[in-house]
Amino acid sequence: MRSHWGVPVPGGRKAVVVTGASGGVGRAAALAFAARGERVALLARGREGLAAAADEVQRAGGEALVVTVDMSDAKAVDDAAQQVADTFGHIDVWVNNAFAGVFAPFTEVTPDEFRRVTEVTYLGCVFGTRAALHHMLPRDRGTIVQVGSALAYRGIPLQSAYCGAKHAIQGFNESLRCELLHSGSGVRTTMVQLPAVNTPQFDWVLSRMPGRARPVAPVFQPEVAARAIVHAASHGRRREYWVGSSTVATLIANAVAPGVLDRYLARTGFDAQQDEGEHGELGNLWTPADGAHGRDFGAHGRFDDESRADSPQEWMSRNRGRVGTALTVGAGVLAARKLTRLVRR
Repeated sequence: MRSHWGVPVPGGRKAVVVTGASGGVGRAAALAFAARGERVALLARGREGLAAAADEVQRAGGEALVVTVDMSDAKAVDDAAQQVADTFGHIDVWVNNAFAGVFAPFTEVTPDEFRRVTEVTYLGCVFGTRAALHHMLPRDRGTIVQVGSALAYRGIPLQSAYCGAKHAIQGFNESLRCELLHSGSGVRTTMVQLPAVNTPQFDWVLSRMPGRARPVAPVFQPEVAARAIVHAASHGRRREYWVGSSTVATLIANAVAPGVLDRYLARTGFDAQQDEGEHGELGNLWTPADGAHGRDFGAHGRFDDESRADSPQEWMSRNRGRVGTALTVGAGVLAARKLTRLVRR
């Protein structure tokens, strides 16, 4: 049986934690887990977004638990994890998705702003992972999904704080993964590297650009990211998932010719992250945007018209076993045909 999200519906109900669940990718991931009938703990700062997300989770078939928390506060994150464990009995999956950002040249980002982005995006992931391990290690089971980005490998202009934090998460996760493997732990950690996604962040992010912030095309719908996250949560043995052909192309190009990519992004990266119109004054760096403006932003941003709802590359990444088998069978058939022609000669 499959849900309308295109992911298998399992027999058991897992206890899932999603950080940054009030909007964007976190909101979409929470709904994707709910469509499987899971119990979903929604962690974020914004009360309006969390309330709306909880209602959607319940309508989708899941059980919702709302926990208001700032992920940069280690004690608050520990308390949130304990609340989830007390309510659901345990934690099976923890998705680290919360982040913050500033769109501006590095020299125009204040030290406090840079620190805040790092604390929410990087340390929030670290604190979330530590809280999850506290509950998973004694049971010797569970999966931690780090929501990354192509920017975890390839920095781009105007997002120095965010890129630095995502790079840090990448290194942290690799180190932790090695430690878990060394100890023979049944707890898994994996990372999902996302492309540009159509989320509301481009309307609430703190920006000092002359134009209106936008994602670098091509843009994918948050449900594409959500499917990958749900799949990763059930297949944590795999170290990493790349979502979207643009992510694959960027990471390969950066590995092969990073200097060329530096020059390309220097030439195109500024205009590619702006469109016409002035940026808004929402800014969620210090306070949640939904609380300041009394509205729920949902999962989608303003780029529905250009966003892709499917990604063949993401499907292949989730089904690489089938793809590998098909390629092997295809190669075998071609080899057999060639051998037959040679024999007939």
